[in-house]
Amino acid sequence: MSTQRRRLPSIAAYGVLGIVTLPIILMYIWLLLNSFAQKMKYGVIPVEFTLENWRFIWSDVVINGSALPSIWTATFNSLLFAGTLTVLEVVIGIMAGYALSRLNFPGRQGLLKTTMMLHAFPSVALLIAVYYILNFLGLFDSLWGVILVKTALQIPMTAWIIKGFFDDVSWDVEWAGLIDGCNRFKVWYTIVIPLIKPGIAAVSIFSFLSGWSEFLLLYTFILSDENITLAAYLQKLMSNPNMINYGLLSAVSLFYMVPVLLFFVLTQQSLMQISAGGGKRV
Repeated sequence: MSTQRRRLPSIAAYGVLGIVTLPIILMYIWLLLNSFAQKMKYGVIPVEFTLENWRFIWSDVVINGSALPSIWTATFNSLLFAGTLTVLEVVIGIMAGYALSRLNFPGRQGLLKTTMMLHAFPSVALLIAVYYILNFLGLFDSLWGVILVKTALQIPMTAWIIKGFFDDVSWDVEWAGLIDGCNRFKVWYTIVIPLIKPGIAAVSIFSFLSGWSEFLLLYTFILSDENITLAAYLQKLMSNPNMINYGLLSAVSLFYMVPVLLFFVLTQQSLMQISAGGGKRV
């Protein structure tokens, strides 16, 4: 009896979790069925199964008389955008986080206090200013221009997270390396960096997902079809709300999810090892 009582909280927790996630699971099941259905009876029951909705993989899609760009061009651009964003955020974030955690310099306290404030500005509030900057630099309608903008918006949060992991590394580890004859850079690169691998993994994962799901900046500052991404590709499928092919839209949505699912499967081990970084030194 006592054992059953101890299990009641776990059973209740799993029950609530199952109830909350059931609508999401049903939504994904409907998405999968609709992507292979010619039509859905009552909107939920597939009647005729077909591969026609997946034709975007081997041929161009024509919407309202105009052909959409190749899905593989959009996929390559999305991978380029998310991958480059991840590399830039990790490299810059590691260096900035170490400086904020270990170095004393004028303005450090003020910078720490305003770091989160810089991240608080939503992208939509900066669109006009960003447009003028990109246009002045000749980077309007360029993936590289949007990559730089997205990186600048993400760096404050990235540096703050990485700083927490650096704060958890004992100073004794660095002093030992310096006593053994290593310079500051070698201690940072060969001793400290390996100790914060969970933090680097966390930032890398979240940076990639943020870049992969980005829509507003890309939709606003990318006009040409050769620079289109999958998020903008989906928007083109819904450009005319009166003529949406929901079967095709479901198939492209599933295609859009595949890289994220693969990325999660490959990185879930690192996610399980992540612990929250603390920040005592401010």
